[in-house]
Amino acid sequence: MSLYSIFNVAGSGMAAQSLRLNTVASNLANAESVSGTPEGAYRAREPLFAAVHAQQQSGGKDGGAAQGVQVLGITESQAAIPQRYEPGNPLANADGYVYASNVNPVDELVNMISASRSYQNNVEVMNSAKQLMLKTLTLGQ
Repeated sequence: MSLYSIFNVAGSGMAAQSLRLNTVASNLANAESVSGTPEGAYRAREPLFAAVHAQQQSGGKDGGAAQGVQVLGITESQAAIPQRYEPGNPLANADGYVYASNVNPVDELVNMISASRSYQNNVEVMNSAKQLMLKTLTLGQ
């Protein structure tokens, strides 16, 4: 792995964690939303990541070492949609029930802290690599 590929690895990690933070923000923004049908209720979303291996990028020369993060997509939670009896709600169905989102705010806050720290770690990796490269340039002086 070259020193320059460190920036690619850390950069892909930062992009992945940024997407993770965006999905957490979306989930928290819709945590209290309700709908008149279970199909219309907001479902928690979570990104799906995979490691990108060097053999995919360099034709198999590097032995399959991990070289970054790839976003495969965003999945929706299959957890049950809670229903609440609120006959006065304008979105209530004929039986008086509304369907809330299946977002768990505590889980989302944990995801937010984890993604934020992972992003910060990737920034530190990039800064360390930059400092090493600058020190290498000053060796001949």
